[in-house]
Amino acid sequence: MKRKKDLSKLRMRIVATIVLSLLALVFIAPYFWMLSNSFKSNKEILLDPTNILPKVFTLDSYIKVLTTSQFFMWLRNSLFIAITNTCVILLTSSLVGYILSKYNFKLRNVIFMLILATMMVPSQVTMIPNFLLISRIGWYNSLLSLVIPSFIGGFGIFLCKQFIDEIPKELFESAMLDGASDIRIFFSIVIPAIRPALGSLTIFTFMQYWNDYLNPLIMLNSTENMTLPLALTYFTDQHKTDLSATLAAAALMTIPVTIVFIIFQKQFIKGITMTGMK
Repeated sequence: MKRKKDLSKLRMRIVATIVLSLLALVFIAPYFWMLSNSFKSNKEILLDPTNILPKVFTLDSYIKVLTTSQFFMWLRNSLFIAITNTCVILLTSSLVGYILSKYNFKLRNVIFMLILATMMVPSQVTMIPNFLLISRIGWYNSLLSLVIPSFIGGFGIFLCKQFIDEIPKELFESAMLDGASDIRIFFSIVIPAIRPALGSLTIFTFMQYWNDYLNPLIMLNSTENMTLPLALTYFTDQHKTDLSATLAAAALMTIPVTIVFIIFQKQFIKGITMTGMK
């Protein structure tokens, strides 16, 4: 009987492995196609588009992107916006989540419900009011218009609060008896305990602001302040017939997101697992 159960489990694992491998190939195929074609010449892409690997390996398209465009300036703008927003949101989300979870004060539940309500409002609804406000302040065509309004996020506060709720109260009481201040408790107990949530939030937040196209399109007006998603469209319009250069620019744009995911993937997987257990 035990042997039959082991065989059935083995079969299920084999089937699951095959299915997941096929799904992985489906998701990886477009990315691989983009990389492969970025190392081809434009002529080879047009004459033999079905060929998977390049017949003649060339870096001309990457050299063209890095030398004939303002790629490094656009990269700097995107990194500044994505890294700044991610770091500040991690701090504000964990801090506000800690306060809403472990402090009792009037209207606490009302404030938390209002924060959740902001998640239900589509971003398109607030674009015009945000644009008018940014214009009156004088931040139009400035990177500040994409940074300061994004310092607090409802999703991050909700995620951190749910994880902090699971921390035993006895741990906080013990730290307070030992004379630890609220700041010491926050950085020594809360932050290490919710590291999986922070890892997941880092990936989500960085990807959100790195791939953001619509807000930079509305708030920015000059090529010097463009972010990479917006600049990629501008670059494509300037090089409509050069498919290889366009694909090379797109491939370069995916590198920072890939690095962030590789760094935080363990915390991301752990956070998803712990969320499922709850």
